[in-house]
Amino acid sequence: MKLLVTGGAGYVGGVCAQVLLEDGHEVVVVDDLSTGNADGVPTGAKFVEGDIATAGVDLIESESFDGVLHFAAQSLVGESVRQPEKYWHGNVVKTLALLEAIRRTETPRLVFSSTAAVYGEPEQVPITEDSAARPTNPYGASKLAIDHAITSYANAHGLAATSLRYFNVAGAYGGLGENRVVETHLIPLVLQTALGHRETISVFGTDYPTPDGTAVRDYIHIRDLAQAHLLALAQSRPGEHRILNLGSGTGFSVRQVISACEQVTGGPIAAVEAPRRAGDPSVLIASSERAVAELGWQPRHHDLTEIVSDAWGFLRSLGDRAHSARR
Repeated sequence: MKLLVTGGAGYVGGVCAQVLLEDGHEVVVVDDLSTGNADGVPTGAKFVEGDIATAGVDLIESESFDGVLHFAAQSLVGESVRQPEKYWHGNVVKTLALLEAIRRTETPRLVFSSTAAVYGEPEQVPITEDSAARPTNPYGASKLAIDHAITSYANAHGLAATSLRYFNVAGAYGGLGENRVVETHLIPLVLQTALGHRETISVFGTDYPTPDGTAVRDYIHIRDLAQAHLLALAQSRPGEHRILNLGSGTGFSVRQVISACEQVTGGPIAAVEAPRRAGDPSVLIASSERAVAELGWQPRHHDLTEIVSDAWGFLRSLGDRAHSARR
């Protein structure tokens, strides 16, 4: 299939584009590089630099695509609270422009990168797709609004669509990994501390009702996440919008993550205790039973040490590349 990947210069979009290429698809990436990196676009993909509401729409209307995988988004929770207008416009308004282009050209398939942030504070764990969606920040609210829009387009216009709600994605694959200017995810932050790029890693909250007092999260390997996108694309059904959680179903605490990073890197990592952050739930673990049942998805990389090891290898390779470039 010929596929348009929005946000394909970012971490998740880039790895998914790589896996699509390996599966034999023709891939076109559009990304404005506001948060992505041009070297995050996999070799073999055509790259167009530009905004999804302009360059992305132009591509859909000038070329014939078999499907769109939509990763492009503003995705910093804290920033969304301070600048909600950026998220309603950048995520919702621009996605509506993309959906209109998809409708006009009768592009048949869409896979949307959604998020567990739509659930907000969960009433039960593990979180299923039937759990109440009550986002606690504009980022999660903007993603939920897009889910509602996609449902209406599928019902009215026959679009075959799937929204995949990610939990915590980590690891690396095919020489691609997390390399953001503004990093907020725990595993790369801890590994950056191990590399000496940060003095310490903050542990926000040590009095949660969990075994070691720190918050527990569900981590999914980026390779398993990418595989789910292939399956969702292949098994999409006209006029139907499926919403599926993607997680490992296993929770690890902040202290367990730091310990795994110390094991992989071979040394102690300086951590400092800090107060809880407002709105941080004690436990977030996914139920991915629906994705397993409906897509035949089988995540294979459950081990936290493996996830951390792959992320560590990628971060160290960035330093090696920079060193080689200076020689």
